[in-house]
Amino acid sequence: MIEDGIAVLSAEFRRDERAIEGLPIRLVIALVVGVASLSVMMSMVNGIQGLAVVELDVQPEPEVITPGSQDLELTVVDPDGTPVADATVVVRGETARIDGVETARTDGSGVATVTVEPELGPNQVDGTLSIDVKPPAGSEYTDDRENTEILVVAE
Repeated sequence: MIEDGIAVLSAEFRRDERAIEGLPIRLVIALVVGVASLSVMMSMVNGIQGLAVVELDVQPEPEVITPGSQDLELTVVDPDGTPVADATVVVRGETARIDGVETARTDGSGVATVTVEPELGPNQVDGTLSIDVKPPAGSEYTDDRENTEILVVAE
């Protein structure tokens, strides 16, 4: 008699196609709960930094120059305005031309001094120099967005 009951239940389970209906949603819920739990545990452990990176910006002084030899002071700062030391600043010609590429490293106050000698083409009234920053090695800094350009205007 028990064997007959087991056989009947087994046959019913084989015919029941609804068992898989709730499985995908249950898996998604389990995955979301697991990721949330992992996130909470990771934030509780000291010394683990997140995947967040800090975007750097450059504040050139002066922002507008004329053709000819110029000294530029380029201050590298984080979003809070805090100077960043040991970053490498790279100045390239865009629509204004310079010979090659000029580089300098920021000091303890986040300032790098670069000497450039920009030139404008014939009948060109203005042009730009671009600035890139290579963050200090091993830091959480990045420079993915464009920085302030230096405007070169004819006298």
